[in-house]
Amino acid sequence: MDNQNHVDYPTTTKEWKLIEKVVTGLQDEQRKTRRWGIFFKLIMLAYVIAIFVVLKSPMGGAGHTGDQPYAAVIEVNGVIAAAQEASADNIISALRDAFEDEQVLGVILRINSPGGSPVQSGYVYDEIKRLKATRELPVYAVISDLGASGAYYIAAAADEIYADKASLVGSIGVVGSGFGFTGVMEKLGVERRLYTSGEHKGFLDPFSPENPEEKQFWQGVLKVTHDQFIEQVRLGRGDRLKETPEMFSGLIWSGEQALEMGLIDGLSSTSALVRTKFNSEEMVNFTRQPDPWESLVQKFGMSVGAGLATVVTAPSLQLH
Repeated sequence: MDNQNHVDYPTTTKEWKLIEKVVTGLQDEQRKTRRWGIFFKLIMLAYVIAIFVVLKSPMGGAGHTGDQPYAAVIEVNGVIAAAQEASADNIISALRDAFEDEQVLGVILRINSPGGSPVQSGYVYDEIKRLKATRELPVYAVISDLGASGAYYIAAAADEIYADKASLVGSIGVVGSGFGFTGVMEKLGVERRLYTSGEHKGFLDPFSPENPEEKQFWQGVLKVTHDQFIEQVRLGRGDRLKETPEMFSGLIWSGEQALEMGLIDGLSSTSALVRTKFNSEEMVNFTRQPDPWESLVQKFGMSVGAGLATVVTAPSLQLH
């Protein structure tokens, strides 16, 4: 009977080490599980806080209290292009909203942009002129760090342009750039095979030799676009411009220099301009914003992805 109830326990060193290894592995797994649990709890907490902030954030513009009239501020930030924040669609939508608001005293375009598409800039320029014909509402442009090229194109549609003395203003020119890789291809022994229907269809191909006739043609296209730019600036600025041969050369000037040239009307900031032009402190930002829920979901997804990458991946050297 005693033999039937007897249990043999491991007594060798090898067996004890195996047991110790199993126990240690279980402890490691428990620690990992706890870390993951803490991580996801923190993510959910951040998610809940973000939702609370969105729900509590005022839907109107910053700086406005009560029912007093206000200045409409519209941001023109970054590259002016169809798929960017400063696209014609976004800026024009904000302009229309401002012109339809009876409480708006005037519109201030707050510009910080290197320019971009002449087409997108032209759309905004034309829309400002059209809207001003529907309602007598002053439009001012305020350049902060940079108002160049297409950004200045847009500013030229305003009644007046202001900047800081150290702002960069101008760059009234057009650029069409690319690369040529024919020399590299010859060294590597690579042959370019380009099939087109149309004699000049591939004239901008960077892997084909440059054709002098096509180069002259492209230069003509750029000149036409440049002339259109110059004409719009002249229409917008009128006799305030003190034209020089360099004014439309693509060069850029400080705000102080731009004032002397008639490219701007004065040195001021957005808030100072609201006080002097409208005798008010009230401003509402009409800049078109992305849908808050869509933005929240995107940021949440990015946070989760970054967290997972931090937890899962091993440390690595990074260059910043």
